[in-house]
Amino acid sequence: MDIIVYTVIVALIIAFSLGVLLGLFKKIFHVDVDPKVAKVREVLSGANCGGCGLAGCDAFAGAVVKGDAPTDGCVAGGSKCATEVAAILGQAGVEIKPMVAFVACHGTKDCAQSKGDYEGVKTCQAAQMVMNGTKKCAFGCIGFGDCVKACPFGAMEMSEDGIPEVNYAKCVGCGKCVKACPKKLISIVAKDTKGAIAVCSCHNENKMQIKKDCSAGCFKCGICAKKCPQQCIDLSAGIPKIDYAKCTSCGECTRACPDKVLTLFQDFAG
Repeated sequence: MDIIVYTVIVALIIAFSLGVLLGLFKKIFHVDVDPKVAKVREVLSGANCGGCGLAGCDAFAGAVVKGDAPTDGCVAGGSKCATEVAAILGQAGVEIKPMVAFVACHGTKDCAQSKGDYEGVKTCQAAQMVMNGTKKCAFGCIGFGDCVKACPFGAMEMSEDGIPEVNYAKCVGCGKCVKACPKKLISIVAKDTKGAIAVCSCHNENKMQIKKDCSAGCFKCGICAKKCPQQCIDLSAGIPKIDYAKCTSCGECTRACPDKVLTLFQDFAG
């Protein structure tokens, strides 16, 4: 019986001592937190998508209050969030253009030739490491949906033809899919972009090989540039690049392209 009593007494003493020590440590190592951090955190999207370039919303809230991150850094929150963050910090609000993801490949299962059956881990990263992708086109979409899995907003899905599709009603342009794609086929563009855009990333200069590998690939015919009345298409990089300051969305290039590589982005994104 005495042992039980002694044990209880010792346990109480230890618990009391630990409580006192914890209290002292809390006081000694206490760090004042700017109340603005909590206010900023409340107005953020809460998606923890990492689109701001930081670990999540908590990290961004702390950084923006310190001045280490821009007030418009929460891409998921958009202009409304940026305005509210700026107001909390006593700064002028900024207007943010909505951004979205764009997949520059339309080499579907029917168009792009396969290298053969792939029996490895069904991820784009794994297939890229093992055999430089599953298609003969070295620039083609692998099609295992790493980008779809990476999207925190459910804004991407794999279509039946093996190419990821973006739901532009949900996409906020966080860039997670961009980082997930080993082929670097995805880019972030302004949602209100108007003009032609290339749905291909093949930089191969061998025209005959391009046609063998993918019937939908850009084979560098240059017709788009010749047909453009505004002369706003640059082919120096191998893929048509549009000068949107000149493009009038006339559609001449999209109609002239034999493989329908060019499309008007406003039609593509709705």
